[in-house]
Amino acid sequence: MMATTECESAPVGFFAFVLKPGSSLHPAFLLAVDCCFAALFFVLVWLAYLTKGNVHFFILLFIELLLWASVKWFVQELRRLSSQVTEKKHQ
Repeated sequence: MMATTECESAPVGFFAFVLKPGSSLHPAFLLAVDCCFAALFFVLVWLAYLTKGNVHFFILLFIELLLWASVKWFVQELRRLSSQVTEKKHQ
């Protein structure tokens, strides 16, 4: 019987964790989302620099920032809603 290595089970474990209900409020997941948005931001800034200020990259930057803000807002609303639900359960 072959033993699975940590590298083989890590992606499966990550996707199983992400697809589990309630994982969107986990701090590790939120950090990963923020890191991805930051990486995308820096890539778009670098591409805007390389193309000498192509307007398309500035529009993509604006869209990316709006998407990042909307994700942050949605997570904040989820936290607020879950705290209200737990408060009602205790009453």
